[in-house]
Amino acid sequence: MGAVLQGPGQASVAATRAPVPLVCWFEECRKDSVALVGGKCASLGELINAGVRVPPGFALTTEGYRRFVGEAGIEDELRSVLASADPDDLEALEATSTRLRAAIEAQPFSLELEDTIAECYRKLSLRSGLPAAPVAVRSSATAEDLPDASFAGQQDTYLWIRGIDEVLHHIRRCISSLYTGRAIAYRARHHIGNDALAISVAVQKMANAYTAGVMFTLHPTNGDRSTIVIDSNFGFGESVVSGEVTPDHFVVNKITLDIIDRTISTKLVCVTVDPKTQVSMQSEVPHERQRVQSLIDDEITELAWMGKQIEKHYGRPMDIEWAVDKDLPAGGNIFILQARPETVWSAKP
Repeated sequence: MGAVLQGPGQASVAATRAPVPLVCWFEECRKDSVALVGGKCASLGELINAGVRVPPGFALTTEGYRRFVGEAGIEDELRSVLASADPDDLEALEATSTRLRAAIEAQPFSLELEDTIAECYRKLSLRSGLPAAPVAVRSSATAEDLPDASFAGQQDTYLWIRGIDEVLHHIRRCISSLYTGRAIAYRARHHIGNDALAISVAVQKMANAYTAGVMFTLHPTNGDRSTIVIDSNFGFGESVVSGEVTPDHFVVNKITLDIIDRTISTKLVCVTVDPKTQVSMQSEVPHERQRVQSLIDDEITELAWMGKQIEKHYGRPMDIEWAVDKDLPAGGNIFILQARPETVWSAKP
């Protein structure tokens, strides 16, 4: 897959020897690849290798990130800014953040890095059977999604991105999202220095979601490990994750996979793709669909079964994002987009 890519199983040791890859396919990552591809991409690779259905994709590695920042010539500025940041001076933090983010987003990739990313995007489009395949571009920080340093949501996600120029632009935006005011403040409070900082960026084929949402392999309100809880809405899962909508809510018995409780909400908005502009946008759910159950019972059962397998593989309760792809037939159209350890109840005795 090109000189910069390691073979399957090699990503985890790549960081200890030269040359370290600038880009990795998800299937070349494992759960111990966090230092190279961040928590999100390591988790996706682990899922793929465990036989879970995950949309394909690749990661700009932490080495690719360091190469980009080094070539941009802004390392010293980033280091000094973080060293002198006052987490309580929000106005100064925002001004600093705006300056740093603009500098990062204006910086072009080197020809080598740009060609490497472009070639992977071309191959991903071929694998997807789509010209300029729509992708989600998501940050995968090395300190994100970890139980002892969980600040998920500090970095950005961009949906339905098409074309290599847009992919490159949004990779830069993900990198710059390391330097939001609140992220700088978070690291100052937790004494995370810039040298310890790295980010990987996932470029993943978009599931053209009819329905999407989140699933916990325990009850997130009371920690009950005998249940699986699924929240869903029409369109992409962003409306559920961001809390912009009250989703449909299903509680499933983890042993029998019976649905033991269901709440069908009035779902006013969803996030979908505009067929004309090919850009993701928030839209109103048609009135006649607002009270319709967004997942059929068979899908709820299959999702819960997948959740059980993922929990078994990791040996702990999980927080999972999923989507039902409307372009594919039933039985092969439910995809796992992300899975990370549940951190609230799992930390309690």
